[in-house]
Amino acid sequence: MGTVSARLPEDIESELEAYVDAERLDRSTAVRRLLADGLETWRQDRALEKLAAGEVSFTRAAEIADMSVWDFAQLARERDVTWVGEDHLEEDLDAL
Repeated sequence: MGTVSARLPEDIESELEAYVDAERLDRSTAVRRLLADGLETWRQDRALEKLAAGEVSFTRAAEIADMSVWDFAQLARERDVTWVGEDHLEEDLDAL
């Protein structure tokens, strides 16, 4: 496991301490959890953006988001992202 070191502004450090206390975690576990959650959100946002722009197929977007196609379909619906397009439709249907 790698080590990451970062300097935090006081306001973020205060929020981190509040999170540590509220969740009853040690600081390292709290930072790992928050980082993992942030990266998960970033992967999902990136995948939805690429899908909406027509850069990737629906199946590829689900892979980028590291989600099943069914869970990704639910996410796309919740975020109101249209994903059916002629250019990738055949590829998506074959993948299902």
